[in-house]
Amino acid sequence: MTSKNLINFHGKMMLYLAKKLYPINRSITGRGVKKSLDLIKKKVPLEKKFFKSGKKVFDWIIPKEWNVKEAYILDTKNNKKYADFSKNNLHLVGYSHAINKIIPLSKLKKHIHIDKANKNSIPYVTSYYKRTWGFCMSQNQLRSIKNKKYKVVIKSSLKDGVMDYGETLIKGKSKKEILFSSYICHPSMANNELSGPVIIAALIHYINSLKNKKYSYRFVLVPETIGSIAYINRNLKKLKKNVLAGFVINCAGDNRNYSFVQTPEKNTFADEIMNSSFIGLKKKSIYEFKDRSSDERQYCHAGIELPICSYSRSKAGSKTFPEYHTSLDNFSLVTKKGLEGSFEIFKNIVDALEFSPFPKAKTKCEPFLTKRNLYPTLSKKKNIDNGLKNLLDIIAYSNGKRSVFQISNILNLELKTCLEILKKLKNHSLIV
Repeated sequence: MTSKNLINFHGKMMLYLAKKLYPINRSITGRGVKKSLDLIKKKVPLEKKFFKSGKKVFDWIIPKEWNVKEAYILDTKNNKKYADFSKNNLHLVGYSHAINKIIPLSKLKKHIHIDKANKNSIPYVTSYYKRTWGFCMSQNQLRSIKNKKYKVVIKSSLKDGVMDYGETLIKGKSKKEILFSSYICHPSMANNELSGPVIIAALIHYINSLKNKKYSYRFVLVPETIGSIAYINRNLKKLKKNVLAGFVINCAGDNRNYSFVQTPEKNTFADEIMNSSFIGLKKKSIYEFKDRSSDERQYCHAGIELPICSYSRSKAGSKTFPEYHTSLDNFSLVTKKGLEGSFEIFKNIVDALEFSPFPKAKTKCEPFLTKRNLYPTLSKKKNIDNGLKNLLDIIAYSNGKRSVFQISNILNLELKTCLEILKKLKNHSLIV
């Protein structure tokens, strides 16, 4: 299968899986997370694991398990429902406790949240750690509520249970690992929630198909923040020992910017890989760690300090992502092309790691390229074009100590181009 066909295949897989996952109500715990992990598990190998409610993880406690049967606001005069959870699960504030009573509109409005920036969007609101209840509506929907009293119904439960997560380890010859992490805890938002898990599913599928893998690859799907904190608490020693580089993948399915958040040090292997992968991209943004927004906050926190960057297309909360945390984050935003762009970034990274991560020239000084038909037989002014110059540069820097990503950065040469040249050099037995 050609690279183009392979990317197209995984693009279809990702979009199909995202649309299957989209209607499911997810939170940091509950049946929605279990169902979502089960759906992904049907496509790729994934081990389901959990933490019990009440377990202390660093400074946090795993919360009770939350599940919802139904929720709505009822106008009893005309039997009309508003903010109906069955129509859009963003209508309910995450972790709302149960309630069934008639209340005046003045009191109800104190429990209704809107997106002030857009009249037509439903905002995403949660209250995991303080007991409350609430609904989310668009401004236009809120204006249509005019009667004096409404019946408020939330049939939910908060009980001791578990916080689920998923993990896959694909073993290679080395125990050294590349970590991929994303979250699986938000309700129906296509880019913010589903792009990360479906890209990870595609990468599991792709890496599983590779033979004689040099490195091991670990994939983690956890609830954001509390999930990564709990995962680190359980696995810190192993992570510190084995992880060479890692990437938090989130908000990665649109077709706008490419962006990544650096580690605090800015010079880890993960930073090197990401900088190399961004060479040649027309629309890109590189953020410092002070602009962190996802689980890189935990993996890179003081005292943890793992070599992990965060990758996105339009970064969470940025000006390029006005739909963030609203109902406008849907499949008019997330596209097959957008998902494919992100998948290709990581496919190229994996290909480089597996083909020649630390290339080493086999000859002392420059090799005699003419006898290999790699250099012109006639020496003329301007005889060396960019392609030949890049080939000579890559040989010159291939000392077995510099990574392919470091060479890519030094030469300001796209990673994909570096890899193509390295394959040519290996075919001519010029590198190992």
